[in-house]
Amino acid sequence: MAEAHQAVAFQFTVTPEGVDFRLSREALKHIYLSGINSWKKRLIRIKNGILRGVYPGSPTSWLVVVMATVGSSYCNLDISLGLVGCIQRCLPQGCEPYQTPQTRELLSMAIFSTGVWATGIFFFRQTLKLLLSYHGWMFEMHGKTSHLTRIWAICIRLLSSRRPMLYSFQTSLPKLPVPRVSATIQRYLESVRPLLDDEEYYRMEMLAEEFKEKTAPRLQKYLVLKSWWATNYVSDWWEEYIYLRGRSPLMVNSNYYVMDLVLIRNTDVQAARLGNIIHAMIMYRRKLDREEIKPVMALGMVPMCSYQMERMFNTTRIPGKETDTLQHLSDSRHVAVYHKGRFFKLWLYEGSRLLQPRDLQMQFQRILDDPSPPQPGEEKLAALTAGGRVEWAQARQAFFSSGKNKAALEAIERAAFFVALDEESYWYDPEDEASLSLYGKALLHGNCYNRWFDKSFTLISFKNGQLGLNAEHAWADAPIIGHLWEFVLGTDSFHLGYTETGHCLGKPNPALAPPMRLQWDIPKQVAKALADDVELYCFQFLPFGKGLIKRCRTSPDAFVQIALQLAHFRDRGKFCLTYEASMTRMFREGRTETVRSCTSESTAFVQAMMEGSHVKADLRDLFQKASKKHQNMYRLAMTGAGIDRHLFCLYLVSKYLGVSSPFLAEVLSEPWRLSTSQIPQSQIRMFDPDQHPNHLGAGGGFGPVADDGYGVSYMIAGENMIFFHVSSKFSSSETNAQRFGNHIRQALLDIADLFQVPKADS
Repeated sequence: MAEAHQAVAFQFTVTPEGVDFRLSREALKHIYLSGINSWKKRLIRIKNGILRGVYPGSPTSWLVVVMATVGSSYCNLDISLGLVGCIQRCLPQGCEPYQTPQTRELLSMAIFSTGVWATGIFFFRQTLKLLLSYHGWMFEMHGKTSHLTRIWAICIRLLSSRRPMLYSFQTSLPKLPVPRVSATIQRYLESVRPLLDDEEYYRMEMLAEEFKEKTAPRLQKYLVLKSWWATNYVSDWWEEYIYLRGRSPLMVNSNYYVMDLVLIRNTDVQAARLGNIIHAMIMYRRKLDREEIKPVMALGMVPMCSYQMERMFNTTRIPGKETDTLQHLSDSRHVAVYHKGRFFKLWLYEGSRLLQPRDLQMQFQRILDDPSPPQPGEEKLAALTAGGRVEWAQARQAFFSSGKNKAALEAIERAAFFVALDEESYWYDPEDEASLSLYGKALLHGNCYNRWFDKSFTLISFKNGQLGLNAEHAWADAPIIGHLWEFVLGTDSFHLGYTETGHCLGKPNPALAPPMRLQWDIPKQVAKALADDVELYCFQFLPFGKGLIKRCRTSPDAFVQIALQLAHFRDRGKFCLTYEASMTRMFREGRTETVRSCTSESTAFVQAMMEGSHVKADLRDLFQKASKKHQNMYRLAMTGAGIDRHLFCLYLVSKYLGVSSPFLAEVLSEPWRLSTSQIPQSQIRMFDPDQHPNHLGAGGGFGPVADDGYGVSYMIAGENMIFFHVSSKFSSSETNAQRFGNHIRQALLDIADLFQVPKADS
């Protein structure tokens, strides 16, 4: 059998004459090539570590400093001011290498030059960190750049002009600052004022004042101490307590999905599309390992933290009874594949050579053509990852700790990522609005047992060649997986390509061993369907996009967020606590912060719109005030002056110290009935979107945070289009995703009507 051939490098039998070894030359060849490949990776990592460690310097700059020092000595000019002579006198006497005066002098100059070079690097790095701590540029009006910001921009460009690697800026990024308690509480009270009546607000004000005077100073001291010691005072606690200690199912509650290109189809051949996409993914992983990916830069010069990218591949969330853990491997040479209730292990390499797209297409076609039935209990095995974490941890300990089950589970958990081959076809049909929602639901949860929700991401392939991702959230946030997806889709369309019949280019190698079927021995079947309660409504908003919004002289994100407030009030007749995710990646190991989008300014605008008695000029003024407020809050969140992460960490410190705080307990228990997020796009420029306007993904989405609330993600897709993904729960009589989506449509149109700008430039 093929799996037996792949499983061992040699066979042996015991004979009367002794042990008879029969070596497999082919297997040993693969072992040898794998070892060579492993050592190449180690050497590349060592080289990258050196280059990253001396950035913004370089080995060439060291050589220049040495040559300058040596050259000056030959010109009888001592640029060291006597330090070379001091170093020379301190060198040990009598040692063979130092006997000649010329050798001792050269060595002294090399030591002095290295010291000057290292000091220069330290100085430049600290200067860069100081410069990156300046965020005044974010708060300046567009087109009104101050002299200070211009000087700052010139200095940034001078210090980071050499082409950086992915992690070159990591040690130069500033730490996330701990805000003052008084400032956080003031902003918190501002955020809840429109949601509370006078009596409720007064009570919350008293709780906040008591907390600020009595409890907060002690908690804040511990938090400041942690900020001095740790790289980021929020991120490790956020990952552990918000994600890994969560005991509810990952499916719908935590994992999110990402859609494929929706306006074009490169091929209808399922195996061919997988061949190109997976080859592109491993190419991306190779660039990631070699740090050849450029760091994401705001304004083209302010680096974003890249640490979340480290765990993109070869990562699995391992269930535990009290807390989960993230298992990350330095390398993985296979993917795990699910098709028709069977699990396979598919190798990505032949020796040290990455399989070409046509080889991968052949391997996936072999899986699709495999007629073997699932083993007992195998078909719905992945439902364990869709259920509660405690139940999964108990089942894992009971049934997967030894034998076949352990080996098969390890093959999945140690895979680069998981691939699900679906028998159904999903795509976006502009003539059928429901098609996008059905596509989204298939990506969000499938049939609950055909996704491995614990993997860093599952690549989902439909029968018609359409793709998508389901991503686990603990290891990183959506912009990170979006970076990978943009690279992969761009490489698939513009670099790899297909034949006229839709197959991968090139010829396959039929001698490749077929994918290995994983073997299980499962005593019982465990499956739990959790998706029936989720209503998902996805739609494409075509009347206008970013182009018209900018002509209204407002932020596109603020425009959509205020429209969401108007839509929610029309839907529910009241305002609610609103969550919008922003990033803090301008700081080292930064992840996300919350923008509380329901403000006094936005509610004043919504109420004026609902009254219907205000003239358009007054409504425009109210809208602009709400927009400016939202933009300012978003900038504060991005620059470390948010509300919720600070309060979250203060709450954790209070729990560690056994201190009771009614204020923090109430703040942390408030439900987010409207949870929103803008989907990132065009993080890398794989192609010109103006020349290829149809190469456009529809973004992705997530489930509602509250049982009686909505989850809304949106992608402002170019100049003339916005995609929305709205989720709610059928079990709530108060919510309806399609109804809310229709309110969003109307709210966008009503706000645009206030400005009366043309939909396109004349």
